[in-house]
Amino acid sequence: MRSAIDLTEVILRRFVINLVTGGAGFIGSNLINKLMEAGEDVLCLDDFSTGDRSNLQKWLKSSRLKIIEHDVSNPIELQVHKIWHLACPASIVYYQKDPIKTSRTCFLGTNNMLDLAKKCNSKFLLASTSEVYGDPECHPQAESYNGSINPIGLRSCYGEGKRIAESLSFDYFRVHNIPIRIARIFNTYGPHMSPYDGRVISNFIYQSLNNKPITIYGDGTQMRSFCYVDDLVDGLVQLMNSEHTGPINLGNPTEEYSILELAKIISKKINPKTKIVKLSLPKGDPRERKPLIDLASSLLDWNPSTTIHQGLEKTIQFYKNL
Repeated sequence: MRSAIDLTEVILRRFVINLVTGGAGFIGSNLINKLMEAGEDVLCLDDFSTGDRSNLQKWLKSSRLKIIEHDVSNPIELQVHKIWHLACPASIVYYQKDPIKTSRTCFLGTNNMLDLAKKCNSKFLLASTSEVYGDPECHPQAESYNGSINPIGLRSCYGEGKRIAESLSFDYFRVHNIPIRIARIFNTYGPHMSPYDGRVISNFIYQSLNNKPITIYGDGTQMRSFCYVDDLVDGLVQLMNSEHTGPINLGNPTEEYSILELAKIISKKINPKTKIVKLSLPKGDPRERKPLIDLASSLLDWNPSTTIHQGLEKTIQFYKNL
């Protein structure tokens, strides 16, 4: 008769167990949806400070999904094969709400997950961000660009936090030979975005659906490129399954719009009578942000395919169903 330990070892050998930190968040829940649909087993680690259990509603009764409420700033002992490290508030409203916690999550959380990867001999993927480029002096941004960032600005808890997370990941790779993957994620949108998190698309949709004026900051000429979340998740999966450490930009350079253009597109789809109100521009807001994705295209054979109109239709429908 097998012992409990023997049975656990059999299970671990049989299944690829994915640990997704921040799995109840926007991108994390969409990633879990992709992994579960592929028949894989998933551990979702989330402290639910910004994530929402309802994002995982589809899988809550599945035996292949286990949810652990835990703050990654504290160590944890698990046995996993792949670590997808997405835990960190990514919207400016959330990461500025408690900037010290954001910095701790970026550094201590990443350190703890890298330690776990070392113990388990796991693959490790860090969800980094285009914020590491700061307010860029070149356009578009390639991975070779080192960025222009204010280390003591209001956004630095996130931007500098992700920069040290990248640095730490590469040190674990160089010192301990941990198989790391680093994705620099550009503006992403889609279902499971919180309507209250301050991201530009969620803000505009929520305001227009509720017959409120759409608020833009500054004159609205800031340029952004937008990637639909399904495309982004495909890129994360392809990066994890590749042999490339990165960093690799993941975003949609073909879908670039000014903030004002985006507001008009969304209001036209929902309520053409929606007013657009301009507010003062927050300090540190970058003028433009757009990825070069040559590396992702050549090394991962990845290119986003969802147009802004296709993605917005799906996203708007998601909000209508809330």
